[in-house]
Amino acid sequence: MTQEQWGQLKQDLLKSIGKNNYTNWIEPLELADVNEGVATFSVPTSFLGNYVSQNFGDLILYKMNTFAPDIRRVQFRVAANSAARPAMASPAGARPDVDGAADAPASAARSGVTTDAGQPQSASDIRLNTAPLDERFTFDSFVVGKPNELAHAAARRVAEGGPVTFNPLFLYGGVGLGKTHLMHAIAWELKQRSPELTVLYLSAEQFMYRFVQALRDRKMMDFKELFRSVDVLMVDDVQFIAGKESTQEEFFHTFNALVDQNKQIVISGDRAPGEIANLEDRIKSRLQCGLVVDLHPTDYELRLGILQSKSEHYARQYPDLKLSNGVLEFLAHRISTNVRVLEGALTRLFAFASLVGHEITLELTQDCLADILRASERKVSVEEIQRQVADHYNIRLSEMIGPKRLRAFARPRQVAMYLCKQMTSRSLPEIGRRFGGRDHTTVMHGVKRIEELQMQDAQIAEDLEILRRTLEG
Repeated sequence: MTQEQWGQLKQDLLKSIGKNNYTNWIEPLELADVNEGVATFSVPTSFLGNYVSQNFGDLILYKMNTFAPDIRRVQFRVAANSAARPAMASPAGARPDVDGAADAPASAARSGVTTDAGQPQSASDIRLNTAPLDERFTFDSFVVGKPNELAHAAARRVAEGGPVTFNPLFLYGGVGLGKTHLMHAIAWELKQRSPELTVLYLSAEQFMYRFVQALRDRKMMDFKELFRSVDVLMVDDVQFIAGKESTQEEFFHTFNALVDQNKQIVISGDRAPGEIANLEDRIKSRLQCGLVVDLHPTDYELRLGILQSKSEHYARQYPDLKLSNGVLEFLAHRISTNVRVLEGALTRLFAFASLVGHEITLELTQDCLADILRASERKVSVEEIQRQVADHYNIRLSEMIGPKRLRAFARPRQVAMYLCKQMTSRSLPEIGRRFGGRDHTTVMHGVKRIEELQMQDAQIAEDLEILRRTLEG
């Protein structure tokens, strides 16, 4: 592998991962040596080396094999002139229990990033590098339906730039419902519309990692200046910092500083701010002061739309394959909980059909996706039951699980408890905890009351039947 070949390979990587990822992560790499099947790259910091190793290492190795098939491994080494300490040694005065800081050296050592002397290194400086943005995750590729139309509209408004209308925008929902897709789409749109803006997107885990490294390297002022200098801060999966007191402290001050400067903040989580356990109340309050938007579980129409969009893409990729009528409808009905699983099932189906050279029929679909279909048997969650019941009775979810005992709230609460007992495997104490920390005897009373009422009250019986069909649909 020559330097000229490495230059050609870098241009190939630019096309594969996009300009932003290339500039932040690939351009700083320098090919130092190729020896005994190992390609060694010089990197300015171990943070960059760690990240490239974890996210682009396999891709780089694959591309290198087109020029040099004998290369079996790539490694990253911090340049000798980078002033840094060995990561295995804790600096004097560093607190080993600061939000998992004691674990950071071990992960650095495992990463394979070394100095010229062969010692693992911690990050020696702090860089304003956004996490890689997936080029597939744009607004054009986001399929909009009733469960996500508000989240999509709010994300669009933020991505237009201009005056900050709500701050922060907090997106929450379960796994595979599109939170990260919308976050990436906002970042892409902002970069295209307003390239002069400094947009920083990262996960809460990366925020904590940088915070810990800044503590170890005594560069907290650099850390503060970096995060307070951005125009748009986007933090994914904020629930990760729950229970990590020092990181929450710094996040709180960063949040306040940006809001005071009227800078836009976009945050995502797996649940509403008030429902994130071990998150400080003051942070919950700040997160709730903007626009909080729930991405609801997908409905049949949205899942079918996603499958139709993906199948059009695969039809261009596999022009000789035929897709029988009813296959997409079958998948949209059977795989109902996770869009990632849904898309993965369609990918597997097209790949399998292309390999065996068969038309994609319902029978082939059932054979090819037997394990996914078994795992995707309808499992109703307590949270989904609560949302459906609240929507059915036109009350707020917070009112149903809250302390108020008014009949307008108490009866829907008892209906939801009854359905949780009938349709989930949760125990009575677990159900009670999901309803504002109520005792299991309260749940027992609610379940028994609904059992009695459905025999006496036709309206209650009808409500239960409608809700049951909706939840099982």
